[in-house]
Amino acid sequence: MTSPTAGHGAARGTSSRSRTRERLAHSPHDLLVIGGGILGTSVAWHAAQAGLRVAMVEAGDFAGATSSASSKLVHGGLRYLQTGSVRLVAENHQERRVLARDVAPHLVNPLTFHLPVYKGGPHGAAKLGAGVFAYSALSAFGDGVGRVISPAKAAAANPALRTENLKAVAVYGDHQMNDARVAVMTVRAAAAAGATVLNHAEVTGLRTTGGRVTGAEVRDRVDGTEFGVNARLVLNASGPWVDHLRRMEDPGAAPSVRLSKGAHLVLRTTAPWRAALATPVDKHRIAFALPWEGHLLLGTTDEPYEGDPGEIRATEPDIRQILDEAALSVRPEQLSRDLITYAFAGLRVLPGGPGAVTAAKRETVVTRGPGGMLSVAGGKWTTYRHIGRTVLDTLAALPGGPFGTGGPPSADLVRRVPLPGVANPGAVAHRLLAEDGPGAVTDPEVARHLATHYGSLAFDIAALADEDPALGERIHPGGPDILAQVVHARDHEWAQTVDDVLRRRTTVTVRGLDTEDVRADVARILAAGG
Repeated sequence: MTSPTAGHGAARGTSSRSRTRERLAHSPHDLLVIGGGILGTSVAWHAAQAGLRVAMVEAGDFAGATSSASSKLVHGGLRYLQTGSVRLVAENHQERRVLARDVAPHLVNPLTFHLPVYKGGPHGAAKLGAGVFAYSALSAFGDGVGRVISPAKAAAANPALRTENLKAVAVYGDHQMNDARVAVMTVRAAAAAGATVLNHAEVTGLRTTGGRVTGAEVRDRVDGTEFGVNARLVLNASGPWVDHLRRMEDPGAAPSVRLSKGAHLVLRTTAPWRAALATPVDKHRIAFALPWEGHLLLGTTDEPYEGDPGEIRATEPDIRQILDEAALSVRPEQLSRDLITYAFAGLRVLPGGPGAVTAAKRETVVTRGPGGMLSVAGGKWTTYRHIGRTVLDTLAALPGGPFGTGGPPSADLVRRVPLPGVANPGAVAHRLLAEDGPGAVTDPEVARHLATHYGSLAFDIAALADEDPALGERIHPGGPDILAQVVHARDHEWAQTVDDVLRRRTTVTVRGLDTEDVRADVARILAAGG
């Protein structure tokens, strides 16, 4: 592979982190957000839009844990209809439509779902047909009318569908996304609105004034620098570590959440997948088989987890369970272990209490400690903006909170603000290919990939490759990511490590392409920046 030049964005390396640390340590802040996952990034974004002086620190990478280990779905929650949560489904659909239409049409894509009904399965065709019709009605039929189709018609769309004992297939529409890319774009939006953000920055203790939590002690994991951040209010949005941080404030704090492990597999495909499969395993659980990034995403498990959140991974029993459950509706030739490119696991943060985690409500848990620190945990990607707005309303109502006497922000202010790069990805890809000169892309696969992961920001990446043709080369010949994305991730998306780039800024790892040579090339480009 040709070695790209090293000069791009050199000032944005360690000196940029140093400047960010200076701002965090010496500027006044209304709100310090600890945690850069779903909740932390959303709150930081909305709070900065509302005019607050916001700081956000994340111990690992942004969305480096649970928030980039989801099922990649933006959905209304079909299974919630079983519990009669009609209003919740309608609200989810509304948020899903806003994301897909106004906020992130370049990152959130429509996806048709097939829900197969097998002889002896937990649900009948009539029940599921009525369910998907009601589900589509709650979305105002924005994705078509939920209906039941024949096994032959379903098999034509998905040749890998197992048709033995298949009675019928219910059809409905939802959306999917690349969760890590949505997270990074949300961080960019927060920073553009004025937030000061830093990843790989671990909170080692809390600052207090007169018994109130007024900031945090932080250690930069990149170079070991220690510094402090002061704020009128501290928000603990550290996901699976939420109770760990609560015990920094109150050593006797009782657990507020419990954890459920969700593992997934990514496989190369043996046939085209024109629809996703959502197969009932029992009355509570569904096994997904989703076309994603040109591969097949299988999952998920739902098991109690009591270990170290930092040690979460997909184990051999997880892999066996996922493959066994996928085999309910997927032909065996698609489920060969030789096709697996990646296995990952994340943790759902659920309300504490008795009962099985599979039946636990997926709701947000909000607590306030004796020192005034607000802790928030739970939630999901579909409603992450709504959760951010809800937390903002909570902050506005706090006596002596970060808004002071200014009162809560207008809800319209943060309702439909788009993420950076908002554009029609088809139009972006067409223009990339049609350009003659700076910004031109000649490979249709690369153009589509850039358009659907960056939107209009794809032109910035294409310009890098035009300036240095070596950056137009693919990171690995087997995938559409190019070296210019590494430079862009380093200079504009806070990428510090090879994993930051390969796992979360690009799709190299999920495709099973992060070889030693690839990692060495990426490491050289990252080092050239600082």
